[in-house]
This record gives sequence, C-alpha cells and structure tokens, in this order.
Amino acid sequence: MNHTRRIKIFIGAMVVAAVVAGGCAGFASHAYHGYLGLAVLALAATTSRMKVKLPGIDGNMSVNLPFLLTAVVNLSAVETIVIACVATAVQCWPKNNAKFNLQQMTFNISMMVFATSLASLVFRSEGLLRTQFSFIAMGLVLPTATLFFGQTAPVAGVVAVSERKAAGSIWWSLAHLSFPYYVLSIGVTSMVQEMSSHLGWVLVLTVFPIMYGIHRSYQIYFGRVAETLGPQVMVRAVGTRA
Repeated sequence: MNHTRRIKIFIGAMVVAAVVAGGCAGFASHAYHGYLGLAVLALAATTSRMKVKLPGIDGNMSVNLPFLLTAVVNLSAVETIVIACVATAVQCWPKNNAKFNLQQMTFNISMMVFATSLASLVFRSEGLLRTQFSFIAMGLVLPTATLFFGQTAPVAGVVAVSERKAAGSIWWSLAHLSFPYYVLSIGVTSMVQEMSSHLGWVLVLTVFPIMYGIHRSYQIYFGRVAETLGPQVMVRAVGTRA
C-alpha cells in the first residue's frame, strides 16, 4: 500500500471516529447557553491564532485549551463541538498566500471533534457527576486527560503511518512538550469555575490576558529549546497539532 493511500485511510478512520463520538455526545446533551457560548467561541477562536512552534516537531500549539475546557464543563456537547471546529479551522487556516490543505484541515477538525466529544462524555458520565468534584480541579482531570490523549494519540498515529516510524516515540515527543500546558490549563479553568458563580460568565473574558502571557512565555521558552537542539530532522505530520 502506497504512502498516500495509507494516509487517506487513516484520515478516513479519524473522520468516522469523530462522527460516532460527536453523535453520541450530541445525543446526550441538549441544553444551550447564549452569551456564554458566544463569548467562549470568540475567545477560543482568537487564542487559536496565538500559536507557538513545537521544537523538533513540524507542528504548533495554540493557547485556547482553557476555553475548550470551559466549553466542555459549561456548555452542551453540540456547542463544544462547534467551538472546537471553529477554533481548529482558525488555527489551521493558512497565512498570507500559503496553500490551503484540505487533507490537513479534515484531519485536524476530525481529531478535535473526536477529542472534545469524548471529553464531554467523560465529564457528564454518571460516576463523575455523583462526586463533589464535578466543577473544580479534580473534576477537570479526567476530561483534560481525555483531551490530551484524544489530541496527541491521533497525531502520533498519522505521523507513524505517513513516515513509517514508531508511534510510541512520536507520541512521547508530543506528550512531554505539551503535558505541562494541559496541567496549567486545569488550574486556569478551575479558577474560572470557582469564581464564575460570583462574577458570572463575563469572568471568562478576564482569562484572555492570562493566556496571552502564557503564549509569550512559551514562545520564549520553545525558541530557546529550538536553539539548543539546533538543526535536526523534523517530525512531519499531515496536521500536527497539540
């Protein structure tokens, strides 16, 4: 089987997985939230363009995760999926005169639909809803872990398929670079959840300066790491995203 066919089959499987997961999550969640949903959508899309280049990997990481987590724990699955799709499309949209890559966009959107749908299902699972931690830091651990594996595992898989490399080592390269950011996002999101009962949904807007500061810090840190690594063979993916 040739290289192109393997990639198309993998992306096709990712699309099917996204449709199934999205359908299950959407069926289980029906409530809608007007102003909060619009605010989270705007902020997730805006911060999607605040990207940092991952050293040693042909991919990038945006700082929109706290807003995706906020959507998972506050909005319906359908709203969360829409926000994830829009944010991913904004992040992956080519700059200037760069060529649009439909295959890359399809993979990335499917991967995010899959990850956010599973995170919504996990957060709304009967066992988690019974606990006292549903809306604070401990209640965010499982949904965040689901997003983490739901994003990094498909990316490692498509790289392994396209480059005929070990998926485990590729996943580890992605995981050890992005894991601290997922932990940080739990803290930011839990802070918003704790304070929103007093200040309302407008509090979500105050997270933007925090995420901008994190974005700048990551730019400086990863820039220094890239300088330390020097020239190397880059891991290339159809749509690497973390």
